[in-house]
Amino acid sequence: MAQMTTVQISRPGAPFEVVAREIPAPGPNTVRIRVQACGVCHSDLFVKEGHWPGLQYPRVTGHEVAGVIDAVGAGVTAWKKGQRVGVGWHGGHCGQCVPCRRGDFISCQNLRITGFSDDGGYAHYMIARSEALAAIPDSLSPAEAAPILCAGITTFNSLRHSGARAGDLVAVQGLGGLGHLGIQFASKMGYHTVAIGRGKDKEPLALKLGAVRYLDAASVNVVEELAKLGGASVILATAPSSKAMSPLVDGLGVDGKLLVVGASADPITVTPIQLIGKRREIRGWPSGTARDSEDALNFCALTGIRPMVETFPLEQAAAGYERMLSGKVRFRVVLTMS
Repeated sequence: MAQMTTVQISRPGAPFEVVAREIPAPGPNTVRIRVQACGVCHSDLFVKEGHWPGLQYPRVTGHEVAGVIDAVGAGVTAWKKGQRVGVGWHGGHCGQCVPCRRGDFISCQNLRITGFSDDGGYAHYMIARSEALAAIPDSLSPAEAAPILCAGITTFNSLRHSGARAGDLVAVQGLGGLGHLGIQFASKMGYHTVAIGRGKDKEPLALKLGAVRYLDAASVNVVEELAKLGGASVILATAPSSKAMSPLVDGLGVDGKLLVVGASADPITVTPIQLIGKRREIRGWPSGTARDSEDALNFCALTGIRPMVETFPLEQAAAGYERMLSGKVRFRVVLTMS
């Protein structure tokens, strides 16, 4: 049988290995995708190091997948060979559990996670369940579409469900892989967007991305500056630092929300008094379903939002992964397939 190139992890903590495998055939209710691009996400570390329950090895990771349907399995009626599609964190749902019966598919108790439960996009081909597919607009290249399927959908979906209205003050903490997209989404959604970072060198980019003001946390008191503006309706916390997030609670206005999407294992420190008086909230947000991914992709196509990416060939996945971990990438690493 014909073979393909994959990059696999053979065991927890093992290095990435470039391995030839047979090209898989799609089963019922699945399709085979010819992968054109796959983003490298910090969450790939969970698979690389074995920090996720139930992982089986060897495993091909990658959950920011953009490509073209190459073959269709039995029972698939909504998708055809040749269609451009993407697959994100949501790799499929059971349809039977209580969250699924409520339509909350991303909270499925038996959720399939792309690159965790099943092999992902660090490969020339992959199998995906039909309910996990999102159509990619023609105006987005594969390398542009891939990060939108994780970093993009997370920031887009959290903001559109935040309760903020056009004209409200929305601050975005962090100017990295999530934050540079969060600023763009907040601006295009009509919010009075304030970017929060460290260092004056980040200000020109923050303003170019759509922020009306940049607050340098290294030189000003961010909470005081937000208070002067009346307090934020929403602060989108994208930098994975609980220490940096904790003080931001006092920068929220009445009914303000600290919306947490930057993952950290350390606790956010807050007192009940900080929350009670102004009815403040701290809320987390995961990614979203395939339908949410399509919404995010279409919003980007309509408004001109694009991720800033650095590309690596698939065979250099290890170098791309290390570049991502270094924190020096601007701002998302994407693997491309020849």
